[in-house]
Amino acid sequence: METWVIALFSAVLVLLTGTGLFLFTVTRGALVVRRVLSNSQSDAAHVYPIYSNMRLIRLIDFQPIISAILLFQYHRLVSAIVEGLHKLELHGQKVLITSCAFGNVIPRVVSAAIETGADKVMIADIIRNELTHAESKLLGAAHARTEMLEQNAVSLKVAGGSVAANVIFFLLHELPHPLKIDALREAGRVTKPGGKIFLAEFHRPERWVLRALSWTYFKVFEPLGLALWDSHDPVSLLDEIGGFSCERHTYFCGNFQIIIATKNR
Repeated sequence: METWVIALFSAVLVLLTGTGLFLFTVTRGALVVRRVLSNSQSDAAHVYPIYSNMRLIRLIDFQPIISAILLFQYHRLVSAIVEGLHKLELHGQKVLITSCAFGNVIPRVVSAAIETGADKVMIADIIRNELTHAESKLLGAAHARTEMLEQNAVSLKVAGGSVAANVIFFLLHELPHPLKIDALREAGRVTKPGGKIFLAEFHRPERWVLRALSWTYFKVFEPLGLALWDSHDPVSLLDEIGGFSCERHTYFCGNFQIIIATKNR
């Protein structure tokens, strides 16, 4: 075998191994260490350092990286939510984004809500650094009409039935199982009758190759996400909570999903 081929293969292997170790260190690995060294029972004890440390946030939140993590479906998923918001009558209404997310989803959703007539967009996250980082992406009218709320997704200080749309972008898979239910119940509480929840998440892939790769990824990095495939399927949970009509759209051979849940009038 040619020397350059061996060198290239070795370099790629080192890069992938290093990336995997880094991601494990700032995700599941950090939580394991935190549990061993601390008895912290804070509301944010389950949050990975990658989402709370400002240096890590700035290092990772690079659009090509975020797009690659979601198998280059990021733009498609965000666009589906934006299109859904544009179909709503939001004049004079409030829109909520429950939990910040990397990439350009925050500015795109805020802009879509304002363009559709929303009076205010609230962004709630339990981590102050996430809110600070998200706010830095908003300019002009988007910034002026956005309110940042340092609040927990499972116990929002938002009035019941006060938001016409609630966007939850890849939050549930990171929450401990009981909090998945609590977050959905709270999302339902703050959404007004006739309002909609737009929920983007991972989904059980249709093809066995993708399913095997996804299963391995979740087992190593984010084991709480596998429950979305069965015991904590968001549509099933919303059906159990009651009061919603749900439609599910899947993407990329079923690897991702967007659920649009309309609260019954």
